[in-house]
Amino acid sequence: MAVMLGDVARRLREFIAALDRRAPRVEEPAEAGIARDSAVLRQKAVSQLADIADQTPVPAIPPDRLR
Repeated sequence: MAVMLGDVARRLREFIAALDRRAPRVEEPAEAGIARDSAVLRQKAVSQLADIADQTPVPAIPPDRLR
């Protein structure tokens, strides 16, 4: 099964957005660890998204559309 980089990038952006929406529950004793884990996962997802962007060819803009 072929993995489409566009699909992976979309899912990573959705994952990052979900992590950003998560509201900390300061009343929970384990929250500090959860917040740390979330920050690590977010950074990894951002890094992977950057790697995908480096691998994805950018289509050339035809000269007639540059005006």
